[in-house]
Amino acid sequence: MADRNYNVLFLCTGNSARSIFGEAILNKAGHGRFTAFSAGSRPAGAIHPYAEDLLRQLGYPLSGLRSKGWDGFSGQDSPKLDFVFTVCDDAAAETCPAWPGQPLSAHWGVPDPVKVTGTEAERRLAFADAYRMLNNRISAFINLPIASLDRLSLKNRLDEIGKL
Repeated sequence: MADRNYNVLFLCTGNSARSIFGEAILNKAGHGRFTAFSAGSRPAGAIHPYAEDLLRQLGYPLSGLRSKGWDGFSGQDSPKLDFVFTVCDDAAAETCPAWPGQPLSAHWGVPDPVKVTGTEAERRLAFADAYRMLNNRISAFINLPIASLDRLSLKNRLDEIGKL
């Protein structure tokens, strides 16, 4: 793959926290080399308030972030995707649409902070943990020598990142 701008889609079921984190982190950390998107198989319709609060506190722009379905990324007029990362086990197990361009994909499973119960502090900590895991993986991803790796080697590296 040539060194250029890469389109990346983060998938989850609800598209309210983990995939939103992926989109926000990569768009900020990717320094113009990456354009990130997020979507869900059954979108919640809104970003979870704790996810929104955390992103705001960390200085991420919230404009443009929204919970949406993955249908918008499988049509002829959709952005050509280079990478697709599932960040929840439910989305990884679902039959995904046929993505135009045959992007490389990997599963980067992260525990769902939305499902955590307990005190508000415990629940917010779960969101911070999900953010941290995705931030670490995205940091490793953006530092890959993408242009110099063949497709199989790159796929192997993406799978390894999902185990971090």
